[in-house]
Amino acid sequence: MSTIDNLKDRTTPVFSPDDVTVIFVLGGPGAGKGTQCERLVARYGFAHLSAGDLLRAEQNRPDSEFGDLIRMHIRNGTIVPMEVTIALLESAMRQVLDEPTAVTSTSSHTPSTDAPEGQKRKKGKFLIDGFPRKLDQALKFEEAVVPAKFVLFFDCPEEEMERRLLERGKTSGREDDNAESIRKRFRTFIETSMPVVEYFEKQDRVVKVDARPEPDKVFEATQAEIAKRLQLP
Repeated sequence: MSTIDNLKDRTTPVFSPDDVTVIFVLGGPGAGKGTQCERLVARYGFAHLSAGDLLRAEQNRPDSEFGDLIRMHIRNGTIVPMEVTIALLESAMRQVLDEPTAVTSTSSHTPSTDAPEGQKRKKGKFLIDGFPRKLDQALKFEEAVVPAKFVLFFDCPEEEMERRLLERGKTSGREDDNAESIRKRFRTFIETSMPVVEYFEKQDRVVKVDARPEPDKVFEATQAEIAKRLQLP
């Protein structure tokens, strides 16, 4: 993982947008981001990186220096310091790009057939789910890692998201799938993540999808928008 100090000081992206395609995937908690990302992975071969999953894995890693810090923020529904999240994302991206073949469940890429034998794959396309959660995260990621193509925003009313999360909480085992944490997450999303959507919208870099219908219908709309923006078949 990149050192935090290195990330703070870096002002040039480590990846070229010609080689690495990034789509930020945003939506309130329970909007269905994960479900739609799984389908986009299967259809187009993106690597799916969930910022929340990476943070939860890091908090449970026995020798993590950030475990207690992450755990506190997740429990309170607040935002983990951006350098930690961005460093985890960059590390995960490097792992995918350094794979000589597509062997992980998070990536369905096929490596270039004309690359020299033994050369690591350096091109890839990523869905980054649940990130950026604040505008400073977006700006730092684009400055230090790679500029994103656009934000894929799943728009869903709070009442529907709460219903979905409470239902999920019956079986998920996640400590933040309870009514109090859910409402904190809603407030955090509105106050901090919606400005990210508005920032990218001003640059015509937002694809907004109505997340209220059932998942198949949402995917149809998502697929059409992704294919149009990235000129995919």
